[in-house]
Amino acid sequence: MVSEKKKRIVEEIAKEMKNYKVIGIVNMFKLPARQLQDIKRKMKGKAKIVMVKKRLITRAIDKSGKKGLKKLIDYIEGQPALIFANTNPFEIAKIIDSAKSPAFAKPGDIAPKDIVIKAGPTPLKAGPVIGELQRAKLPVSVEGENIAVREDTLFVKEGEEIDKTKADILGKLGIEPMEIKLSLVAAYEDGIVYTSDILFVPKEKYVEDLMNAHAAAFNLALNINYITTYTLPLLLSKAYNAALSLALNAAIPTKEVLPQLMAKANAHMMALKAIIAKEK
Repeated sequence: MVSEKKKRIVEEIAKEMKNYKVIGIVNMFKLPARQLQDIKRKMKGKAKIVMVKKRLITRAIDKSGKKGLKKLIDYIEGQPALIFANTNPFEIAKIIDSAKSPAFAKPGDIAPKDIVIKAGPTPLKAGPVIGELQRAKLPVSVEGENIAVREDTLFVKEGEEIDKTKADILGKLGIEPMEIKLSLVAAYEDGIVYTSDILFVPKEKYVEDLMNAHAAAFNLALNINYITTYTLPLLLSKAYNAALSLALNAAIPTKEVLPQLMAKANAHMMALKAIIAKEK
């Protein structure tokens, strides 16, 4: 039997689904609490995050009666949460992407960018740890009571795996090189569900694809002589040149080709004259 509390939650979620244009499904699996709070703070006023169990999300979707929203059920996974906003799905993806939270590296993590340890004092006291840093090829020395890095050092290259030794050192230095963000699985708007592989395509890629599509469509229309506002000038020019070439080759004396025909005839006459003169 469904408890009154669960019924109330379903009612509230269904109401929110009716009130907001965009409804997203996010997967909170293994998202640390500190990073979640940081992300929520960054998204405040832009989007609303509600953590709720899968079963209750499904019931709320059914209860909302919103057109096409049931398609979102297929994308509920892991530890789900809902995200509500009155913008558009692509803006939501942009907001989520910008609301990243820093995190410490774990062994096996892949560096999202070059990890550079800046020159200067560290929070580490002088002691055995200096040997650990030197073995990791960090140029360090003792300044007062603390260990200092002598020069900016590229510690891990972008795309490289962070091993246990380097993860431990980064942690001891208080460096959080990783970026954690909400995992947006899918988002709904006006009966359409957009998946993450569409939502997180960079805007520049869309512009490039549109330009390529326009160029391909233009070339196709031009090659099949399909008349549009864009192809008409070139098609007219192409037809004019073809007609001119035909008239010239068929020796049709039109106003446009007559000068060329006369020049051609004159050239033939001069050539023939030269041959006759040679034979005499």
